[in-house]
Amino acid sequence: MTSIKLGRLPGRAWALAPICLTLASCSEGPLNPQGPVGKAERLILLDATAVMLAVIVPVIVLIFAFAWWFRSGNSRARYRPDWEYSGRIEMITWSIPALIILFLGGMAWISSHDLDPPARLGSAAPLEVQVVSVDWRWIFIYPKQGIASVDRLTVPAGVPIHFRLTSTSVMNSFFIPQLGTQIYTMPGMTTQLNLLADHPGSYSGLSAQFSGEGFSDMRFEVVAVAATEFQSWVDTTHSAGGVLDRPTFEQLARPATDHAVRTYGEVTTGLFDSIVSAHVGMTHAAAQE
Repeated sequence: MTSIKLGRLPGRAWALAPICLTLASCSEGPLNPQGPVGKAERLILLDATAVMLAVIVPVIVLIFAFAWWFRSGNSRARYRPDWEYSGRIEMITWSIPALIILFLGGMAWISSHDLDPPARLGSAAPLEVQVVSVDWRWIFIYPKQGIASVDRLTVPAGVPIHFRLTSTSVMNSFFIPQLGTQIYTMPGMTTQLNLLADHPGSYSGLSAQFSGEGFSDMRFEVVAVAATEFQSWVDTTHSAGGVLDRPTFEQLARPATDHAVRTYGEVTTGLFDSIVSAHVGMTHAAAQE
């Protein structure tokens, strides 16, 4: 078996190594989107990068061009110590940044309306999922199916997902990089988000907001499956039993770093709304203090 020592790698291999590492790091991130929202956000990122590079690259080239032209050995370069103003140069140097701001501002304005989190995706009926962030877990409730899971979100591929999100303690941030759009969860408030996974697969979800000791491990798995497999999972979850009621939820809401995946075959009706309402009262009481 042939082995290659790192110190003897050819120059071409060393040159390609950073590129390979960069591509590998993007395999589960926003640059490898698996849904329409993620793809639209990647396009915005690439367009914004292209607009900025349209200025950055010429500036870098001009730096070297000026250094070469005004070198000490170039007799054709004019030395003008008394020069202090040029209207043409001022116009160029101020108009280019102004155009960049206009381009980027226009892109942000259009995309913020096109990708508004509460806006529905397509005309198909979405899957309703209620999300509760606790310290330090993610609880997913499927109100129409009457089931729930902890730290694993199973969804049908190709079907829009409508999330309603809240928190039981501090503000948190719900983010699935490959599907797009992070959004905050806040106690006593409900936010909305619409996403869609184009193809079956497994995608990583995480908390993008520091929330204490267990923040770094506050991750969850998104499993997109075919519609028939999703229904099979729902039936299996029902059969497995377990009830997510108020006492069980209070146990889950206690700070813990245990990230074992759990499922519940029955959920107390209106549990999510009762969680939001309970923390609305706590928020008002804290504000009055």
